Amino acid sequence: MSEQGAEDVLDVRGLSCPMPIVKTKKAVDGLSVAEQLEVLTTDPGSMADFEAWARRTGHKLISAEQVGKEYHFRIEKTHD
Repeated sequence: MSEQGAEDVLDVRGLSCPMPIVKTKKAVDGLSVAEQLEVLTTDPGSMADFEAWARRTGHKLISAEQVGKEYHFRIEKTHD
Protein backbone atom coordinates (compact mmCIF):
# COMPACT_ATOMS: atom_id res chain seq x y z
CA MET A 1 0.00 0.00 0.00
CA SER A 2 3.03 2.26 0.20
CA GLU A 3 3.25 4.90 -2.50
CA GLN A 4 6.22 4.76 -4.79
CA GLY A 5 9.21 6.51 -3.26
CA ALA A 6 8.27 6.09 0.38
CA GLU A 7 10.81 3.96 2.22
CA ASP A 8 8.65 3.33 5.28
CA VAL A 9 4.98 3.33 6.25
CA LEU A 10 3.63 4.27 9.68
CA ASP A 11 0.06 3.13 10.31
CA VAL A 12 -1.46 5.16 13.14
CA ARG A 13 -5.08 4.69 12.07
CA GLY A 14 -7.43 4.62 15.06
CA LEU A 15 -5.19 6.82 17.22
CA SER A 16 -6.17 10.36 18.16
CA CYS A 17 -4.16 13.49 18.87
CA PRO A 18 -1.41 13.70 19.93
CA MET A 19 -0.37 10.09 19.25
CA PRO A 20 -0.09 10.28 15.42
CA ILE A 21 2.41 13.15 15.75
CA VAL A 22 4.26 11.52 18.67
CA LYS A 23 4.70 8.27 16.73
CA THR A 24 5.61 10.17 13.54
CA LYS A 25 8.35 12.08 15.34
CA LYS A 26 9.82 8.83 16.66
CA ALA A 27 9.68 7.22 13.20
CA VAL A 28 11.25 10.25 11.48
CA ASP A 29 14.02 10.31 14.11
CA GLY A 30 14.90 6.77 12.97
CA LEU A 31 15.23 7.73 9.31
CA SER A 32 18.30 8.99 7.49
CA VAL A 33 18.25 12.46 5.93
CA ALA A 34 16.32 12.43 2.59
CA GLU A 35 14.40 9.25 3.48
CA GLN A 36 10.64 9.46 3.34
CA LEU A 37 7.88 8.24 5.62
CA GLU A 38 4.28 7.63 4.62
CA VAL A 39 1.81 8.09 7.49
CA LEU A 40 -1.75 6.74 7.50
CA THR A 41 -4.17 8.16 10.07
CA THR A 42 -7.90 8.49 10.71
CA ASP A 43 -7.70 11.50 13.06
CA PRO A 44 -9.58 14.44 11.43
CA GLY A 45 -7.26 16.92 13.16
CA SER A 46 -4.26 15.40 11.41
CA MET A 47 -4.28 17.79 8.46
CA ALA A 48 -3.65 20.83 10.65
CA ASP A 49 -1.42 18.88 13.05
CA PHE A 50 0.95 17.56 10.37
CA GLU A 51 1.20 20.93 8.59
CA ALA A 52 2.09 22.64 11.89
CA TRP A 53 4.53 19.88 12.86
CA ALA A 54 6.36 20.14 9.52
CA ARG A 55 6.68 23.92 9.86
CA ARG A 56 7.90 23.60 13.44
CA THR A 57 10.43 20.83 12.81
CA GLY A 58 11.64 21.86 9.35
CA HIS A 59 10.94 18.44 7.80
CA LYS A 60 9.29 18.51 4.39
CA LEU A 61 5.60 17.64 4.10
CA ILE A 62 5.60 16.34 0.54
CA SER A 63 1.91 15.48 0.39
CA ALA A 64 -1.19 15.57 2.56
CA GLU A 65 -4.46 14.17 1.29
CA GLN A 66 -7.76 12.86 2.51
CA VAL A 67 -8.68 9.45 1.12
CA GLY A 68 -12.20 8.59 2.23
CA LYS A 69 -12.13 8.74 6.03
CA GLU A 70 -8.33 8.43 6.14
CA TYR A 71 -5.54 10.97 5.89
CA HIS A 72 -2.29 10.11 4.10
CA PHE A 73 0.90 12.09 4.53
CA ARG A 74 4.34 11.79 2.97
CA ILE A 75 7.15 13.35 4.96
CA GLU A 76 10.82 13.71 4.01
CA LYS A 77 13.43 13.96 6.73
CA THR A 78 15.50 17.05 5.94
CA HIS A 79 17.95 17.12 8.86
CA ASP A 80 19.13 15.19 11.92
